[in-house]
Amino acid sequence: MRPSRPVTPQSSPPPAAAPSLREECGLVAPRPALRAWPPDAHLLAAVLVALPLWLALGLFAPGLLRAPAAGWAWVSLVLVQPLLEELVFRGILQGQLLRLTAARRAAGPLSWANLAVSAAFAALHLPTQAPASALAVFFPSLVFGHLRERFGSVWPAVAVHAYYNLGLALTAWLSAAR
Repeated sequence: MRPSRPVTPQSSPPPAAAPSLREECGLVAPRPALRAWPPDAHLLAAVLVALPLWLALGLFAPGLLRAPAAGWAWVSLVLVQPLLEELVFRGILQGQLLRLTAARRAAGPLSWANLAVSAAFAALHLPTQAPASALAVFFPSLVFGHLRERFGSVWPAVAVHAYYNLGLALTAWLSAAR
C-alpha cells in the first residue's frame, strides 16, 4: 500500500484582471493582427464599400460635396478630425458604453453602444452639414464602431475614417474640376 499524500486545497486561478482604462478606450494594438493575409473580411468590406459610393456621389450628386480649400484643411479633414473624433466617440464614449452594456447586442453585430454613439456622432454633424448629409454620417459611424469592437482598438476605425474622408474629399475635388 502506498503512503497517502497529504491533501492540499486546490487553489483556483487568480481572477482575470479588470481591463484598464486604456483597454476600455481601445488605445491598444488591434486584435487580430491587421497584417494577416488575406485581410480581415470586415475590414476589407469597409474599405471596398466606399468605392461605389464615391463614384455614385461624384456622378450623380457632386453638389453635395465640398473639397477642402487649402492644405491645412486637407490635413484637418484626413488626419486631425478622424483621430480626434474616433478617440472621443469610439474610444471614450463607446468604450464606456460597452463596459456598461456588456455583452448586450441590439441586432446582429451591432451593439447598443455602437448605435447610441453613432446617433450622437450623426447629431454632432447636424450644425455643420445639410441634414441629409449629417444623417448619412450615421452609417459610416456604425462601420467605425463595428471595427472598434471587432479589433478591440480604435486604430482601425481611425484609419478607415481617414480613408473615407480622403475619398470624399478627392471625389469632391475631382467633381469640381470637371
